[in-house]
Amino acid sequence: MSTVSITAPGVTESYVPPWWLRSPHAQSILPTLPPQILFTRRRAAALLARSETHIIDCGDGVRLLGYYSRHPEEKRVPRRLVTLLHGWEGNAASNYVLSLGAELFARGCDIFRLNFRDHGASHHLNRELFHSCRLPEVVGAVRSIQQLFAVQELCLAGFSLGGNFALRVAAQAPRAGIKLRRVVAVCPVVRPQRTMQALARASVYSRYFIRKWKRSLELKQRSFPGEYDFTDLCALDDLISMTDLLVRKHSPFADLEEYLTGYSLVHGALTSLEIPVNVIASLDDPIIPPEDWSALARIPNLTLELTRYGGHCGFMHGFAQPSWVDGKATEILVS
Repeated sequence: MSTVSITAPGVTESYVPPWWLRSPHAQSILPTLPPQILFTRRRAAALLARSETHIIDCGDGVRLLGYYSRHPEEKRVPRRLVTLLHGWEGNAASNYVLSLGAELFARGCDIFRLNFRDHGASHHLNRELFHSCRLPEVVGAVRSIQQLFAVQELCLAGFSLGGNFALRVAAQAPRAGIKLRRVVAVCPVVRPQRTMQALARASVYSRYFIRKWKRSLELKQRSFPGEYDFTDLCALDDLISMTDLLVRKHSPFADLEEYLTGYSLVHGALTSLEIPVNVIASLDDPIIPPEDWSALARIPNLTLELTRYGGHCGFMHGFAQPSWVDGKATEILVS
């Protein structure tokens, strides 16, 4: 199988969908449709049946919610655990998380599905709001997972914003005492400024995220009555304006530009990588411009595989079928 050269990024033909699924929008939306969700839930039945709820101590008083699925001893890959990270306004039960989790679990890996702050049913656990620069608590969560479950081989995989977090955790892991074996990032956000602009231009995706974000803010306000009033924020219907207002009123950042730069993967964010990481992405991703992938070129220990099709975290072959990326990521993480 050919892979993309780090020094001269190109395109691999390892994934080619049927002709009727070559629209990036079809690829991005299909995994969210009820038939695909039902199919994935059935595939993930064993994973979900062995799922235990855990509140993870991340240090500095921060707690994150997650779910641990452990194999009976005789069926396990020796002490290998994969922690999965969802995207923005997704959660540990998002379809793409369960789909990859089901594939890895079937191959003998234990799975920990971590919710970011204020995602899933976790709005009540921490008073302060989620933002994408809260890397220390995700690093702390991964370290606690390693210690709590006495992991011999720990891997990490993330999607979209979760892929961005996974790469940043990988860069900090050795200094944080985390022994990561391998990391996979699927369609990670590289330059947040460009991704936000792309989302704002694509009304179908913008409306989707705004609706989910407003619901999340309402849950946060209910969890801490008197602490938050998001009336002005929820009156807006523009993603950039909403983020700008949130940053100015509820974050330590001076402005939107400082915040977005804070979780960018460029300008040396990954130059300290000591762990082998794989990035899987598509050139037709509707919210990540294709030129962003060149920013990952020539980074030591990073392997980039670009496909011509796939949309944003799609890579579908058809209805009621696993995603191609499930098999590809599992091949990397189990090898």
